[in-house]
Amino acid sequence: MGRLFGTDGVRGLANRDITAELAVDLAVAAAGVLAEAGEFVGHRPRAIVGRDTRASGEFLEAAVVAGLASAGVDVRVVGVLPTPGVAQLTANTGADLGVMLSASHNPMPDNGIKFFARGGLKLADHIEDAIESRLGATWDRPTGDSVGRVTRDEDAGGAYVEYLLGTIDQRLDGLRVVVDCANGAASAVAPAALRLAGAEVQAINDAPDGWNINAQCGSTHLEGLIDQVRQSGADVGFAHDGDADRCLAVTADGAVIDGDHILAILAMALRDRGRLTHDTVVTTVMANMGFKLAMQSVGIVVVETAVGDRYVVEEMGSGGFVLGGEQSGHVVLSDFATTGDGVLTALQVLAQMVRTGRSLGELAAAVEKLPQVLVNVQGIDKSAIESNAAVQQAVEEAERQLAGHGRVLLRPSGTEPVVRIMVEATTHDDAERLARAIADVVSAELALD
Repeated sequence: MGRLFGTDGVRGLANRDITAELAVDLAVAAAGVLAEAGEFVGHRPRAIVGRDTRASGEFLEAAVVAGLASAGVDVRVVGVLPTPGVAQLTANTGADLGVMLSASHNPMPDNGIKFFARGGLKLADHIEDAIESRLGATWDRPTGDSVGRVTRDEDAGGAYVEYLLGTIDQRLDGLRVVVDCANGAASAVAPAALRLAGAEVQAINDAPDGWNINAQCGSTHLEGLIDQVRQSGADVGFAHDGDADRCLAVTADGAVIDGDHILAILAMALRDRGRLTHDTVVTTVMANMGFKLAMQSVGIVVVETAVGDRYVVEEMGSGGFVLGGEQSGHVVLSDFATTGDGVLTALQVLAQMVRTGRSLGELAAAVEKLPQVLVNVQGIDKSAIESNAAVQQAVEEAERQLAGHGRVLLRPSGTEPVVRIMVEATTHDDAERLARAIADVVSAELALD
């Protein structure tokens, strides 16, 4: 059996992989591990629990709350709130634990459980391993006044919006913005934050019904946002995912601005204001070579990590860096947040547009990206990638053809049963051809019986 925790919590098909029983057990185990680590000494433990808009989040929320309270943890239930909102509340209220129920950008049938430690940081690998190893273990059940109490916070969204507004130092009056909320956790807070900041806002996919989260919308389906920006004559569009920890953008003429572009814009903005610590930005191995070259040309150092915003955050913390993120749109601004925050990112990009008087397209032009193709291969043995000679030979042949003018990257997904094949080349056709060739070999060699 593989590790239960992936790169972003525990994730799978709700009520099949992610069950109420598992949610209770994980909550009890997390409380026990943190107690043994001395996190609760001298006070009653407290937790924040939030969720996105999936219907399955309702019963999973109840299960997590039951598990925590039965383990003696006082629980503050905040309902539907973006993942970064749960992290921010965990940090700012001094809670010992935060729990977010979400499968992020995954389809509606999936769900997941993410944990935050005190301070709003994702749990370290060894803590997750300890929680997993404790599942099903016997434990001493508190009784009487030692059981946890449960309260509900109806104004968590409003407090989060107020916090976001405090991160920018100018109004956004005059900017026309379309925001795609993915029928997810951003549906209320994203339009509210942008409007209160002064922007003229048109929200789309902001009517969640429990079933329509990420359904042909949001950061993984930008077509609707592109059409709406063009039709409305907006200055810019932003797209979030189901739990609003991602942000992608669209220019006035419909060009897609991904996380690499956004990181470059914010890195240069912070550097120009003397706020980019060590003139360094942290990203992952998936970042486009064009991003790295653009940063190098303006004297900004790029530090790379493994894929996953948790690894970006860890590197930022160890190096004292203030900006990091991923091509997928996770952007971490550690002056304001402990994790990727899509709404915060949108506000910061808009603030830079106002500050410079330049359009999003003009700001993003600093990065000239190499064509990049990403192919996902499903139904294969992910663990055999590095040991399979035919796969490695296919990669080596692709690298020979690229002759140093591109790169190849294979990696198993940490959140889905998928192997991702990424190829960058001087032309899109070459990148597509080489990626497909490698994918064919992976499919043929590593197919599960």
